[in-house]
Amino acid sequence: METLTKTLFTNWHFMRWLRLGLGLFIAFQAIKNHDSLSGFFAAFLLFQAVTNTGCCGARGCSVPSSKTSSDEVQDIKFEEVK
Repeated sequence: METLTKTLFTNWHFMRWLRLGLGLFIAFQAIKNHDSLSGFFAAFLLFQAVTNTGCCGARGCSVPSSKTSSDEVQDIKFEEVK
């Protein structure tokens, strides 16, 4: 339960607020116009905002960097080809 509340109430950045605002606006319009496609899109945006998922924003779809910071000098062996 602690991780759920931590996910819900922390790390609110610009893209998360934008998804929440667009999701609420589109949900209101979907209810007003009786449009189910807009309702699904609104639910998708609201889900992303609440769970802090998605590919919008910094580090959304980034590949984790795997730096190898070894200060060791490696000996390279060469083979002569004739």
